[in-house]
Amino acid sequence: MTVSLLGATDIRRLAASLDVTPTKKLGQNFVVDANTVRKIVTAAAVQPGERVVEIGPGLGSLTLAILETGASVTAVEIDHRLAERLPQTAAERGVPEGALTVVDADAMRVTELPGEPTVLVANLPYNVSVPVLLHFLETFPYLQRGVVMVQAEVAERLAAKPGSKIYGAPSVKAAWYGPWRLCGNVSRQVFWPVPNVDSLLVGFERDAAPRGGEDERLRTFQIVDAAFNQRRKMLRQALSGIFGSSSAASAVLESASVAPTSRGEDLTVDDYHRIARVQQGD
Repeated sequence: MTVSLLGATDIRRLAASLDVTPTKKLGQNFVVDANTVRKIVTAAAVQPGERVVEIGPGLGSLTLAILETGASVTAVEIDHRLAERLPQTAAERGVPEGALTVVDADAMRVTELPGEPTVLVANLPYNVSVPVLLHFLETFPYLQRGVVMVQAEVAERLAAKPGSKIYGAPSVKAAWYGPWRLCGNVSRQVFWPVPNVDSLLVGFERDAAPRGGEDERLRTFQIVDAAFNQRRKMLRQALSGIFGSSSAASAVLESASVAPTSRGEDLTVDDYHRIARVQQGD
């Protein structure tokens, strides 16, 4: 059975039938171009038989492109009207029964995903993209890879390397789970409504082995936040609040083979993890 995708006219007609107007509050910018949603799916290398989780499927344009590959989808949608309508749209467009599961919920509150998907593909609301991504990576260890469309600035931060001006806490926290890469540009004109920011595709692959347990992650992220909250200061000063004094911070940093005169943007995620382990006495 062939899955037919939604075009711009289809999407506007569908939105009108549901009395849906894209809202800034929910970060809704619907993709109305079939080539773009196929580009996202191709970047994610979605294969037949895979289980994919999509966050914020909206009216279903990207959802249908994922299902077109022969993969199955678990779609998490916060807007009840859209969540209720999506299965009908999928059925009308040729999606086989059982290929789509809709979770009507706030993605930030979801703690279980039907089918334990291994791939994440999404057009993420710009205002919550980083928290949602980190929540999913933390909560669902079976997610192995993914590609998401986000605001260009967010994508660049997620994929940034140490030493760059845009490298920050999101860069380090994302790297905790594995490497990130930029996967392509997306025109503003493929959205309805047209956003006033540029978008990029950014992808990740989870490391084969976990970097550390939950306690280590929390300690590491606390240190990362402290380092970047005062990113212009040397680490011995920026971390003095956590360790009690600049001299105590210097001692921990030196034990972790990190120069106390370094700044937050100089360190890799492994450096931060090492500091956390020294702090704990591991």
